[in-house]
Amino acid sequence: MGTLKGVAAFTGGAVALFVGLLVAALAAGAGATVLIASHIETLYPPAGRFVPVRGGRLAVLEAGPTETARGTVVLLHGASASAADPMEGVGRTLTKRGYRVIAFDRPGFGWSDRLGGAEAASPAFQAAAIGEALDAMQVGPAIVLGHSWSGALALRLALDRADQVSGLVLAAPVALPFPGKQLPWWGRLALQPAVTAFLVRTVVVPIAWWYLPKAAKGAFAPQAMSERYVERSRAPLILRPGAALANLQDLAGLPDALREQAPRYGDIPIPTVVVAGDADPVVRFQTQAAPLAEQIPGARLVRLRGVGHMLHYTATDALADAVDDVQAKLASPPAP
Repeated sequence: MGTLKGVAAFTGGAVALFVGLLVAALAAGAGATVLIASHIETLYPPAGRFVPVRGGRLAVLEAGPTETARGTVVLLHGASASAADPMEGVGRTLTKRGYRVIAFDRPGFGWSDRLGGAEAASPAFQAAAIGEALDAMQVGPAIVLGHSWSGALALRLALDRADQVSGLVLAAPVALPFPGKQLPWWGRLALQPAVTAFLVRTVVVPIAWWYLPKAAKGAFAPQAMSERYVERSRAPLILRPGAALANLQDLAGLPDALREQAPRYGDIPIPTVVVAGDADPVVRFQTQAAPLAEQIPGARLVRLRGVGHMLHYTATDALADAVDDVQAKLASPPAP
């Protein structure tokens, strides 16, 4: 009996110690999250203007000429990013070619409000919000360039607001449903709204802060990361609890959204160029870009051999050429 009581006491003490350490680690993570978020907001304050829309406002960066512009290009960033990501990549090249360039922080990213909470995770919701902002700015129709996650968003904007989109350039786009195995139990648990909200306010931000430079390098593979990419793209803005939560919600909700909108791609009548690298380890060329170009009537596919996911930095001229191609088709009169 004495031995059993000793074992029970030891086990109970070990459990109590573990729980105490876990609580202390979560508390430390919550404190670190607040400090990291405050530091990031000091380093990267708003850099553009805000456009009021229903439910809040969207942040926008603008560059290039207005009255004398060859045309207007709207840039839509991918996951784990903000407007500065495409603007500092292909955006600067486009301004040198005479375009007016407008880049949005998607709802919940950068300095844009989330607007609709978890409902804002779908491309349909975000297309409606960006369409409203473009109306308020009196912009359009414009060429829309969407990278990665925003390949789906650019397509949705073209489907739902055809009056605003004159052409599409889809860079390493995620647009087609992808067969995915069901997440393991811990993955499904982590994506429960209450659990996700708890995690982003305790452990996610400190871990991501430590991992960010390595993740950025991985996104550029097989190319080297662009010089000062993290600072130029304002990438740390994703490491605030609200933005981190929005990012997870967008990624989790995308598969259902793609299944809903993909059957409509054959209805897109505007000039479209799909540009992707065949060495992209993030969004596979053969399962996304290549079949997508076949589904959009008249779309042109540009295959960049040996290029990875961050083509808006590593192949900016090729991407700008795609915009020029769309602009040329818009400027030429239709055949009789």
